[in-house]
Amino acid sequence: MLCQKRIDFGEYCFKAPNIDNFLGRRPVRATYGSGSFKTKPAFLVILPNFTACMTNLSSENTIAKSPNAHFASSYHAGEIALLNSVDCVIFGFYGTELHVLLHRFLYEPFKGHWALLGGFVHPSESVDDAARNTVERLTGLQNVYMEQVYTFGGVLRVPTERVITTCYYALIEVEPTLSALSAEYGATWWPISQVASLDLVYDHPQMFEKSLEQLRRKVRYQPVGFELLPEKFTMLELRRLYESILGRTLDKRNFSKKILKMNLLHKLKEKQKGTSRRGAFYFRFDEKTYHELLEKGFLFEV
Repeated sequence: MLCQKRIDFGEYCFKAPNIDNFLGRRPVRATYGSGSFKTKPAFLVILPNFTACMTNLSSENTIAKSPNAHFASSYHAGEIALLNSVDCVIFGFYGTELHVLLHRFLYEPFKGHWALLGGFVHPSESVDDAARNTVERLTGLQNVYMEQVYTFGGVLRVPTERVITTCYYALIEVEPTLSALSAEYGATWWPISQVASLDLVYDHPQMFEKSLEQLRRKVRYQPVGFELLPEKFTMLELRRLYESILGRTLDKRNFSKKILKMNLLHKLKEKQKGTSRRGAFYFRFDEKTYHELLEKGFLFEV
């Protein structure tokens, strides 16, 4: 609820008990998660007519001089506030292929199309915090590996509003989130090989492609791929993960030899049952050893 929200417009600062009535206009639809969140008014507002806005103020609203009135009236004179949002390309490894998390868009003119998950940047948070909070709220996972990818600011990227968005990618495990995300938000994990055939809203196809390109570059020289795997995994699962991310087949023997030579994996006594007669040994990534080697100039390369 946006009660007593302070909104600065140059020389004056308003306190609006109800921001919807204060603006006298429909709230901007903000996509939070799958769209099942309640629609909220955006926190940055474009006012086409300042006088008209003044006449909509109720008797409960108060007008007070802003302490930064002189600075705001001179530095921001003639400027228009723009909406800022974050969109998250959430990757997960499931089965034998890398997947991306999408949901059905609820609003026209793209209702029913697929979309990335995201939300607006709130006044009290940084852009990085907004992206981190979005992923944490939707997946329930903390300390998720994330990277900023690109800022998309095309004038007509959103037909209904002027919105600048910053894209991030996140790497999570699919299993702990699969059923909860589907049930609560209507989100679906899609194999990356099928994304090109989907109808994605706005410039989300470009966000997906840029994020995948950045991830492909990253996994070649940093062990970020282990963020997508459970704590214990087989060599086959690791190889399939890298093949899916890189988009090419890797030689079985050479891959295993190269990975084991780095001394970053701890071989467990436990075996995966049901995959073969002998069973495949589980491994665990040794993050502590990796950081120790990194300080000595170690170079991870696949």
